[in-house]
Amino acid sequence: MKNMIHVNLFLSIFSFIEALKPVFLKKSFDFFIRNEYFLCTRGFCAQKMLKKIFGSGARVKLFQQFLSNPQEEFFIRELTRILDEQINSLRRELENLEKIGLLKSSERNRKKYYRVNPHFPLLHELTSIIRKTDETNEDFLKKVSKLGDIDILVLAGQFVDNEEETDLFLVGNVKKAELEAFLDKNFPDQDVKYVLMTREDFLYRLTLKDKFVQKLFANKDNLVLKNKLKKDTEKLVMG
Repeated sequence: MKNMIHVNLFLSIFSFIEALKPVFLKKSFDFFIRNEYFLCTRGFCAQKMLKKIFGSGARVKLFQQFLSNPQEEFFIRELTRILDEQINSLRRELENLEKIGLLKSSERNRKKYYRVNPHFPLLHELTSIIRKTDETNEDFLKKVSKLGDIDILVLAGQFVDNEEETDLFLVGNVKKAELEAFLDKNFPDQDVKYVLMTREDFLYRLTLKDKFVQKLFANKDNLVLKNKLKKDTEKLVMG
C-alpha cells in the first residue's frame, strides 16, 4: 500500500507538470500578470495555487525550501522551525519525497539530513515551477515593469545560483540611469551585473546568432520572467 502511495505521488507530480507545461514552461511569465485567475485580487495567490495542486501545505513548503536551496541539507526539527509545521506531517512528507527520489538522506550525529537529489528526472521542471510562483519574482517583475516598456526580462547569475556572465538581462525601452538607480535601491549590498538592450539591438543580435544571447536562453537554470519576443528566441535556441 505504501509503495502504491509513493508511485501515485510521483505520477501525480509528473501528470501535473505535463498538464501545465503550456503555461509554466512554454508561455512567458507575463501570462500570470495578465490572467486574473492567478492574481491575488481573487484571493488565489501562488501559494494557494500550489497547495491546491500538490494537495498539502506542508508538501508545498518542503518543495519551496529544498528547491530554493538545492545545495543545502536540513534535518527534520530544523525544518519544523523554518516552515512552522508539525513534525509528524513533515516526517511523512519527507519520507514520501525520499521514496519517489526527489530527496536523498544521510545520517550524522544521530540526525537524519535531507537534501535534493540532483539526478531526479523532474528536478528542472519542478524547480522552474517553484521559481515562477515565487512571489518575490512576481513582485520584482512588477517593479521593473514600471521603469518602461519591457520586452524581455531574464534572471541569471547570482539570482539563480549559476555562473552566467550577467545577473539581469533586460530588453526594452528603459533608461540606463533609471535601471541603475532601481538596482542600487533594491540591491544595495549586491553588485548586480546587467545587460540592457533595445528591442532593435536585440533583434539584430538574433540575426547574427549572438553567442551571448544564445547561451543565455539555452541555459535552463535561467529564469525568464517575461518574454514578448518568444517566437524569435525559440528560433535562436532551436537553431
